[in-house]
Amino acid sequence: MSAGSRRARVRDVHELALGMPHVTVVLGTADNPVYQVGRKSFVFFRNPRPDAVDPETGERYPDVIVFWVPSEHDKQALVQDQGSPFFTTSHFNGHPSVLLRASRIGELTLRELTEVVQDAWLSRASPTRAAAWLRSRAAQ
Repeated sequence: MSAGSRRARVRDVHELALGMPHVTVVLGTADNPVYQVGRKSFVFFRNPRPDAVDPETGERYPDVIVFWVPSEHDKQALVQDQGSPFFTTSHFNGHPSVLLRASRIGELTLRELTEVVQDAWLSRASPTRAAAWLRSRAAQ
């Protein structure tokens, strides 16, 4: 099994986000990490909120990770796929992001998670930084 095909882990989110250029980490209200590029968040670990709850128990999900996406089309592709662990809530209507419970991250491969984190970074990085990163990838 190649490294990219192994199941993703929460630790991978942190490593992938930190591995992107020009990333800073700030702490959210409950000391949850918020990964930013140019002071714009692209991945963050969300506090439990009333819009993301277990449908059976009504308990707030304690493990939601938010990823920015490039467009509404990209968002819909992720959340409308019945096999996808990504979801959204009414709070995020019109917002270019998707949600993922950390408890379901193993449904993704490392390669899939890498693509989501890189797309999140690209959607928030300045055009100059995004172009430089893409050029560096093409040169590899």
